[in-house]
Amino acid sequence: MARIIVYNNATRALEVYYRGEQERMPYNLNNTLSVDEFRGSSKANTLWTDRTTMETWNQFRSYYGKSIPVGFAFKRPWEGGHGKQSQHYAGTSFDTGQALPSTERENLRVKANQFGKWSYVEPRSISPTWVHFDKRFGQPACSTGGYPSLSVGSRGNYVLILQDALNALGFVSGRPDGVFGNKTLAQVQAFQRARGITADGVVNCDTWTKIMNEAVGIGRTATVID
Repeated sequence: MARIIVYNNATRALEVYYRGEQERMPYNLNNTLSVDEFRGSSKANTLWTDRTTMETWNQFRSYYGKSIPVGFAFKRPWEGGHGKQSQHYAGTSFDTGQALPSTERENLRVKANQFGKWSYVEPRSISPTWVHFDKRFGQPACSTGGYPSLSVGSRGNYVLILQDALNALGFVSGRPDGVFGNKTLAQVQAFQRARGITADGVVNCDTWTKIMNEAVGIGRTATVID
């Protein structure tokens, strides 16, 4: 049974669901995306995504008109397997079509671009044997892209990444809940002081870069909390 946190972009609420592996993801229509498909190779008990990503998947699945095999969707930062500020850790992206014939896979890529509602569709030159698309949100803190700046009052997927990564590194603020409050602030400042960063509690490009460079792929540590 997976514990799934969904950030509701419209209400800013963080909703918690419990679903079996073969059950549909929250907000998924017509059983086109099971928990097991969204999980991919993740072994974590707690997963997360946001409502907009799920609704965009529904729309694209209807637009495409046939099954879309998902190879990878979600990962916790400490599990690694993707880039240092990958949208997979936010639960907003999908790597699909690995099992499709090459011509059908390229048709899926064309359709993903024509659909026009994904934030990013990876070009074939980067992912020739799968089709990546995602529904990221927020202004990236770094000029090269990635996650948005966070501070007290921030909510959602990216706060979950932050809390999870800090926990893995031993800067523990409790079970990730997606709300940047005083406990998260204290641990961000502790990390910043320990790494020689101005301890202003703002997770900007420099702080994100240092956290994720250390946390991604570190493996489940004793301080990870599900």
